[in-house]
Amino acid sequence: MAWHDGTVTAPLTPPHQPGPHDPWQAPPSGSRLASSPDDPDTATELRQAAVVAVLVAVSGIALGLLWLWLAPRVPLVSDDTAVFLENSEGEEAIGAEGAFVLLALGFGMVSAALVFWRLRRGGVFVVVGLALGALLASLIAWRVGVWLGPSSDVVARAREAGQGVTFDAPLELHTVWVAVLAWPFAAMGIHLLLTAAFGPRDPEPDWPGYAGYHDGPVQGPLAGPASGAPSSPPAGGAGPARDLP
Repeated sequence: MAWHDGTVTAPLTPPHQPGPHDPWQAPPSGSRLASSPDDPDTATELRQAAVVAVLVAVSGIALGLLWLWLAPRVPLVSDDTAVFLENSEGEEAIGAEGAFVLLALGFGMVSAALVFWRLRRGGVFVVVGLALGALLASLIAWRVGVWLGPSSDVVARAREAGQGVTFDAPLELHTVWVAVLAWPFAAMGIHLLLTAAFGPRDPEPDWPGYAGYHDGPVQGPLAGPASGAPSSPPAGGAGPARDLP
């Protein structure tokens, strides 16, 4: 018996319509994939980003005060004609810049950890607010340290100190943008690591029939005969046995 002589089975679903177990079918409107009540809307996220930017920027004042307190001083000395470094081979200038960078890295890690702890489900706007706030905080810290530190008018201070008297050089950053970007880069890196390690995960899909899509019985032409159903005789096989005369 040829293959086209058997029983033809009609399709289980109408054409051009997805079946109940179609994995590419759009999720229902009431499923968890359609909306999540824990995700903030855009307006709330923008407000959170603004608050984060302001608070992080204000914390730059603390960085400036710590830099002013911990940075090593550069000693200067003057004579009748010019102002010189008291120790020409000293590393105080490099130490002052290094102190700013190290403090900025520490503030970046702490601010990123606090923002992640308070706004774990915050979106991209919160991250942008953290980056902008960190950049403003570094600029504020730099200006606070320079403003509250020794005067930048070296000539006037040399005249006040007198000939041969040591006085402190003003605080300054020789590579301003490298030092200023330390806080934003540290904050972004730590926030990214925390999000990857402890951030919220996407919920598992709960589409109807998705769980049993790969576990159900095989349907279609590949399915074997059902249990208890009579099997058809093989093609070309012998019929029922007859008694010989």
